[in-house]
Order: sequence, then C-alpha cells, then structure tokens
Amino acid sequence: MTESGVRPPLALTMGEPAGIGGEIALKAWSIARGAARANGAVPPFVLLDDPARLEALAARLGLPVPVKAVGSMAEGASLFGVALPVLPLPLAAPVTPGRPDPANGTAVIASIDRAVELVRRGEASAVVTNPIQKSALYAAGFRHPGHTEYLAHLAGLTEEPVMMLAAQDLRVVPVTIHVSVRDAVPLLTREAILHAGRVTAAALARDFGIARPRLAVAALNPHAGEGGAMGREEIDVIAPAVADLRAEGIDAVGPRPADTLFHAAARRGYDAALCMYHDQALIPLKTIDFDTGVNITLGLPFVRTSPDHGTALDIAGTGKAGASSLIAALRTAEAMAARRRA
Repeated sequence: MTESGVRPPLALTMGEPAGIGGEIALKAWSIARGAARANGAVPPFVLLDDPARLEALAARLGLPVPVKAVGSMAEGASLFGVALPVLPLPLAAPVTPGRPDPANGTAVIASIDRAVELVRRGEASAVVTNPIQKSALYAAGFRHPGHTEYLAHLAGLTEEPVMMLAAQDLRVVPVTIHVSVRDAVPLLTREAILHAGRVTAAALARDFGIARPRLAVAALNPHAGEGGAMGREEIDVIAPAVADLRAEGIDAVGPRPADTLFHAAARRGYDAALCMYHDQALIPLKTIDFDTGVNITLGLPFVRTSPDHGTALDIAGTGKAGASSLIAALRTAEAMAARRRA
C-alpha cells in the first residue's frame, strides 16, 4: 500500500509497438469504464509507452480513449478513472503496424526495465508485459531468449526461471521452454524437474493461496515409456525426480501419460501439471481456453504476468485484436500481488 492507503497500480509495458500491444491496452481501458470499472473487472494500470503513438492508434481504430501522460504511478492511479495514464517513453522511429523497426528496440527494453524498477521500489504492485517481437530486439542488441529469461536477469536470479501458463481450471509448467524437441530431451534432467517442482509448489502456496499444492508430472514418452520399451526417461529421470519432490514433502505424482492428463476429471486431481517440453504444456492449455490464457513467471521477487499470445503482426492496426488475455493477465497480477501484500 502507498502512504495514502491506496494500492499501487500495475505497470504495463508497451511490448512491440508494431504489434497489438497498444491496441489491446486501449481496449482493456475501454472495457474498464463504467459499471465494469465499478465492479473491479479490470484493476488500475499505467502503461509505459509513447503517448503520441497511442493517441494516433486510438484515432486510427476509432477508440474513444483519452490518453494522458503522467509523471508518476501515483498520478496515473488517480487518473485511471477518466483517462488511460501513460508514463512517457518516446519512440525513436515512426510505427507502421505489422512492421517492427529495430530502432524502437531501445524503448521496448526500457519499458521492461522501468516496470521492474517501479515494482521493486513499491510504486507499482506488479509487472504486466505486452508481447515483444524478439527478432526485432535481437537486431537491436537484445541477447536473451525471451521475456522470461530477461526478467530473471533483471531480478538477479542465479537459477533458471520457471514459466507457468494458466487458464480456467488448468495450470501448466513446461520444464524445458524455448528449445527444439530434439534439444529438450537432453535438457530434461532430474535436477531440472526438481527445480521446476519446487518453484511451482512454493508459488502455488504463496501467490495462489493453495495450502498444500498438488503436482502432476507428465511423462515424456507415449504410455509413460511402456516400462522402458518406448524410452527410459521415465525410469531414469522423471520417476526419481518425482520421488525427490515427495521426499521434500511436496505432493507430486507421476510420471503420468500425457494423453490422459488433461481431460476434465484428470484436471480435478492436481493444481498444476509439470510438462516435459513446451508444446506438451501449451497445446492442452490453448485448446481448453485459447482466449484468456495467462503467462506467469514463477520464482521472481516481484509478480509478473503477460497475455498468452504473441505480437499478432498480421492483424496489428486492423482493430481485430481482442483484449481478453491481457485483461486476464491484469486480473491475475492484481490477485497475486494482493496475496503477497497479505
């Protein structure tokens, strides 16, 4: 809480300016108006972006959103009811929807840096990030695989970050993340699974209010390896990691065949599923709820969420982008921050 007793707003980064981040931010504020705002459907947020480009975008899309440059998060919180508050970060080059310009990469990275700085100073309650275009950032000198790894760098973590995707009644954690399937298998170690399980269990307790988290650990191979006939990863790596988790007092079961882990009855048996590679986690989640998935970074000293979609360059500037996933990310961030404050 601030000295006035008002909780700090969320810090929302700009993301890729040529993508849909600005559009969904404008739409999220629009949805927050009137009765929806009175019911707390969208928590207050301050956007770290270029006010001029947002005003132009709102005019282009016909969105009646007043954009107001502010000098602080507190000022932004006080104005949220009447305008979209923006902490100014000028862009170096004009923005053409769908066409990222590496010249704007510095501002994109600065937006992330500033959001983290604000939350660590207590001026923001959490960081919510709009999607970035990594190819454009690489051209600007960015040297991290993605958002998750960069935030871990800013936080000074010495261990690998853990990514959770959440939607409706499903939470999934990929043990290996942004690598090919071929490269994921050798990275799938007993220690990696143990680390992901520890961080996930701690986050479920602290940030989601689950007193005794239940983890289901997916197998890597079909039929959980069929007793070694289809691979020994379950026998040599995954089962020993599950045993380690249980020895530490974590309620973990597995390895469970992935093809029977995600139907409705199975999902009622656990609070999060540890998956062995990226698509094993994201395919079921996006199938169950494509529109409101949320990306959450676990293990950080601050709360960070993001929409579970990319920059959508193909529809940027057309008005077709939906804000449902961003709104879910804002709500999730606020709920997690509230539990940490408590």
